[in-house]
Amino acid sequence: MKPIIYQLLPRTFANYNDTRKHNGTLQENGCGKLNAITPKALRAIRDLGATHVWYTGIIRHATAQYNTPSIVKGKAGSPYAITDYYDVHPDLCEDKRRRMQEFTALVERTHQHNLKVIIDFVPNHVAREYHSSAKPRGVEDLGATDNPQWAFSPLNNFYYIPEPFTPQFNTEGYTESPARATGNDCFTAHPSKDDWYETVKLNYGVFYQGGGEKQFDPIPNTWHKMLHILLFWASKGVDGFRCDMAEMVPVEFWQWAIPQVKEQYADMLFVAEVYNPARYRDYLATGFDYLYDKVGMYDYLRGVTSKNWAAEGITQQWQAVDDIREHMLYFLENHDEQRIASGFFCGRGMCAEPAMIVAATLGTNPVMIYAGQELGEKGMDAEGFSGMDGKTTIFDYWGVKSLQAWGNHGKFDGAGLNEEQRDLRHFYRQLLRLARTEKAITHGQLYDLEYAQAEGFNKHEQFAYIRKYKHHTLLVVLNFDDHQTNIMVRIPKEAFEHLELSEYDIVHATDLLTDTPYSFPLNANTPICITLPAWKGVVLKIKGN
Repeated sequence: MKPIIYQLLPRTFANYNDTRKHNGTLQENGCGKLNAITPKALRAIRDLGATHVWYTGIIRHATAQYNTPSIVKGKAGSPYAITDYYDVHPDLCEDKRRRMQEFTALVERTHQHNLKVIIDFVPNHVAREYHSSAKPRGVEDLGATDNPQWAFSPLNNFYYIPEPFTPQFNTEGYTESPARATGNDCFTAHPSKDDWYETVKLNYGVFYQGGGEKQFDPIPNTWHKMLHILLFWASKGVDGFRCDMAEMVPVEFWQWAIPQVKEQYADMLFVAEVYNPARYRDYLATGFDYLYDKVGMYDYLRGVTSKNWAAEGITQQWQAVDDIREHMLYFLENHDEQRIASGFFCGRGMCAEPAMIVAATLGTNPVMIYAGQELGEKGMDAEGFSGMDGKTTIFDYWGVKSLQAWGNHGKFDGAGLNEEQRDLRHFYRQLLRLARTEKAITHGQLYDLEYAQAEGFNKHEQFAYIRKYKHHTLLVVLNFDDHQTNIMVRIPKEAFEHLELSEYDIVHATDLLTDTPYSFPLNANTPICITLPAWKGVVLKIKGN
């Protein structure tokens, strides 16, 4: 199965409060609830084509309501500043006393709609005010047995600095002495506003202050505690973990932990957020199933869509990781990246249609979209802490207009969408459903046609390839130009030989995105002429091959 991941932040996904006050509180701006992710919502997500839902921000994290505001980003706080690894965030629940039950009910509902559940595992750092009140009996808190007189010890869960915590900004109401290293590997008592000041770095037995020496024998205390956390959430029925900043944690931990989780939960999925291509294969060797392809394919597709780079360079991106390509997670949006339709990217969601076709159909590897992407969400609100940055805030209580229009107060019928939003969602539905079901995409091989193109094909603006599995053949042609274009596509002789394609004077095909019929020659001597509107593509299923 080719995973199609739908990422959503429950805090914003089903929040129908339209107050949208700058820096507003939970009471003013509202907060989406787990119970609001109803069977109707899940049916709509499945109908869109998804196989997995990544519920972002489930585990309890710091907020201004429950923690010292000066060390919380925004009113709602970062979902990655964990305050209790064993708890569900109370903001997300209608009955705070039954918040774990509300989460497990969501897991069950999700499974009933033939969707798998992914949640975040945040292994590198925790909130400065970490304390677990929900931990199981016999579990010690992180740092509970630390000796803060030791700057480093594999017995400690944190790194200590022999002076008080005095950051370069006001932290009224919060003290820390000795200071602990900050989550972004900031080993000073004086982090800046640009550091991850709201978090502290976890100690996995790497002595960073001592040149990076690794002390893994005996197994560091943190390893045992984090493995227990993974197994705890696995026992709640989750099907996978998106591992935040996985490459900031030593590969040795993953080599030790992942097999132990999979020994008990054989189908557990591990997705790594990694940004260093030189380390990709190291992390796959530990047991990770999928890795972010951000530095490669995401960055390049964004560059092509933004008219900065040539489409032909897409070839280099997939070739660079060809030996591990089935493990690379493609995406054009997530909570860390600017929205496609923002003024910081390309201004309209439809402009990324050809890039999204590449992401969904180029390989057998998984693809992910972020809630609202399929609606052309602009992310151009100045919500509060995050400011107007082209992203949907993860730090503020907020109602997302496009999601509210689609959700329609729990009906999830899209009644409030405009025509362009409806058209875009239809495109995503067609694309993701075929990516999930077409054998040539889920199991087939790729033949990149870019090298064989000549006159009548602009390699800066167009891209083409074939996907084939047994008798299933797809021809994909993409136009990244902002003008309608007549494209001449050549299929070389070696493609017919390599793919065992038959040649014909004429074949019939159907564009799986629009159901439009096509007829054209399929042989090495005659180019195929296809007219494509601006920012469009076709996925042509060829009959008779």
